[in-house]
Amino acid sequence: MPSAIKGGEKAIAATHKLLAKQRRGDPRIPELRVDSIREQLGFAVDRVMTEGSLYAPDLAALAVKQAQGDLVEAAYLLRAYRATLPRVGACEPLDTTGMTFQRKLATTFKNAPGGNILGATYDWTHRLLDFSLMGESDAEERSDEDVDDVETPPDDVSSPIFSRFMEGVVPPIADEVADLTQKPISFPASRDLRLQALARGDEGFATGVAYSSIRGFGRSHAFLSDLRIGDVTVYLEIPEIGETVAIGEIVVTESTLVTKRVGSGTPDDPPRFIKGYGLTFGKNERKAISMCILDLTMRLRELGDEPRYPAQDEEFVLLHLDSVDASGLIQHFKLPHWVDFQADSLSIAEFREGLVEAEDESDE
Repeated sequence: MPSAIKGGEKAIAATHKLLAKQRRGDPRIPELRVDSIREQLGFAVDRVMTEGSLYAPDLAALAVKQAQGDLVEAAYLLRAYRATLPRVGACEPLDTTGMTFQRKLATTFKNAPGGNILGATYDWTHRLLDFSLMGESDAEERSDEDVDDVETPPDDVSSPIFSRFMEGVVPPIADEVADLTQKPISFPASRDLRLQALARGDEGFATGVAYSSIRGFGRSHAFLSDLRIGDVTVYLEIPEIGETVAIGEIVVTESTLVTKRVGSGTPDDPPRFIKGYGLTFGKNERKAISMCILDLTMRLRELGDEPRYPAQDEEFVLLHLDSVDASGLIQHFKLPHWVDFQADSLSIAEFREGLVEAEDESDE
């Protein structure tokens, strides 16, 4: 179909040159460097890595630059590159209990176990534009010594009643974990498959559907049990030597939310709290929390209930969550469709002729 574009390959080559010129912008302004994007646009890079299913900060920064800041297109580029890479093995499940915290937050208890570490966050800013950022920054950056030491409150579980009515965070790891990058999703989907789809799904869609379950459908208000950002070590088993070795560290965001479930009131299904889980690459709090909410909403079938609104319908959520799939289908409308349109035009003409004939017959 693209061959129907006037000019053919010559026109496509010309648009590539025009795109490169547009990407570069005014040549009098210094070109944006990939390492600058990686270090100064970290949230964009982390989102692209998560939705692109590849932990590679430099490549994600390159994708952001190449896509001119279009994060959906950047995730598309990164995922396409990942598909060309050989698969050398599968790492061991991440042990987040050994995480080196950059940020740690829990709002379920007055005195959270282990205390809270605010870290770098926009939560406590005034959301006012900082016009000093428009110029070259000559301000001296604060050193680590300038940051006041924060006293960590002692561990205080605070609510033994809460602990009595809690379930486990995540089910035991199965012998074989589903791999969404190798096989397409099928339904009913297991929880590990759902979490994979949620992890690499579009952040905006996930946030919107999660919001719908809080506001308009379900009105379920969960509580943030734990939110952590930090470095975790990745381990890989080397079959040739029979050893498991550390191959590096990555930054992840891990979140758990809890919500009450009344249940059926029977001993087999008593009132209790259930947990939702989310984990993403990099610093990605909004996505991780949205994952938790959707993990909770889509567990209804496992708990013996039937879905009643969109966020509970795993087929609706998971089949429309993927930004690359959605983007590809939406953008395909820009390709030539003259044959399809001609067919629909002929069909409408036939229907209209039939209506006219039927009206003439009724008049007779």
